[in-house]
Amino acid sequence: MQQELFQPNLYLNPKWYLFKETDLGKLHATLPWQQLAECLPKIDQGPGAPRWFSSEGMLALMFLKSYLNISDRKLIERFNTDWSLQLFCGKLLKENQKIKDKSIISRLRSYVAEHTDWQQLQSVLIDHWKTDMDNTHVLLMDATCYESYIRFPTDVKLLWECCQWVFEKQLFQWCRLLSIKRPRSKYMEQKQKQRYYDRKRRKTYKEGQRRKKSLLYLLTKGVDQLQQVLDLHPQAQLTIQQGQYLKTIKKVVEQQTFLQGHPGKALKDRIVSLPKPYVRPIIRGKENKRVEFGMKVHMLQVDGICLIDKMDFNPFNESTRLKLSVLKHKSIFGKCHQLAADRIYASNANRRYLTEKQIFTCFPKKGPKTYRLQDNRLRSMLATQRATVIEGSFGNHKNHYGLNKVKAKNDKNEKLWVFFAVMTANAMAMSRRATQNSPPKLPQAA
Repeated sequence: MQQELFQPNLYLNPKWYLFKETDLGKLHATLPWQQLAECLPKIDQGPGAPRWFSSEGMLALMFLKSYLNISDRKLIERFNTDWSLQLFCGKLLKENQKIKDKSIISRLRSYVAEHTDWQQLQSVLIDHWKTDMDNTHVLLMDATCYESYIRFPTDVKLLWECCQWVFEKQLFQWCRLLSIKRPRSKYMEQKQKQRYYDRKRRKTYKEGQRRKKSLLYLLTKGVDQLQQVLDLHPQAQLTIQQGQYLKTIKKVVEQQTFLQGHPGKALKDRIVSLPKPYVRPIIRGKENKRVEFGMKVHMLQVDGICLIDKMDFNPFNESTRLKLSVLKHKSIFGKCHQLAADRIYASNANRRYLTEKQIFTCFPKKGPKTYRLQDNRLRSMLATQRATVIEGSFGNHKNHYGLNKVKAKNDKNEKLWVFFAVMTANAMAMSRRATQNSPPKLPQAA
């Protein structure tokens, strides 16, 4: 660890030696702060108020967010009162000093997401850790979905949310500010009907179809009326975010109109959330969750350490990533000799490729079932590792590192949120290994 990256003479503070013995201090020691800081642009300290955090401090806050699994507001409150968190970020506050800005974490997250590439950060971390990793010849792979924090989407909810934004937040507000008469609409009548519909515990299919048809007609009329007000009055200007919302709503109108004329037909890039139009339905086929709404992640695992191969909000077939994953493993760790994956990866093309590369897999053999005893045992061990270790890591990320519901507000921040949660889990695993491999301390003489 490079001490000069943090506050001057921070290591001379007596608290520093107490901090190094804690779990947080051991986690701090496993991370290459200097190499990670080089991935961010150099901060030019100009005139004005000084910055609270350096490049290392910004990245440290991202790790702390996942490590503590708390909200941004609670993280700042903990940071102001806990000197161990301050030492982790290299910013030891004075006794009469505290951070009052409650939104600083979200702004720093947006800054890091805008100016860094998660693949570059991951390569820095893996290059730092791979010297302490064993069994790098075994590769496990699987895919999972990290859900976004949105309400369960339905067409009726989406259309009504769009109607509320168009009429209440835009059209009525502009008419009041411009002192013009409101255009005629059935919005208040539809609002009353929507209340009755929402209160029903059991909603029939026909009732839902009627609500969608009525709301789609109301929304189409409202968008046209709002556009006319904006065109006729130059002083009515939308912000960038409001313009994006209006663009998204117009696309929702197109998609829902298409679905009304073609019921049951699949629609590409279907919008299911107005605040997060990038979220797509991911069909998982599980008994309790057949469809999830979030980001699909293809994960590789080597010696218990997870590597993110691909993150995408659009659904993709993970079996097509096998060849690229094997090549990625070879470029980082060397040749792969054993591979464990789900049965969806056992396509004929993948089997031929793995046979050509002489890679042993856990896939069930085609043709006559003539197994050698050693092959049968190894195949069973690989299948058990895939079903327990990598599947267990997904549950660990969701339950303990804040990936149960990702609460970021845009796609870049959401990818960064997932990346730091996975890397924090890896860093904790490496810190536990370092503790187990370290020699025991000898008792001091009295």
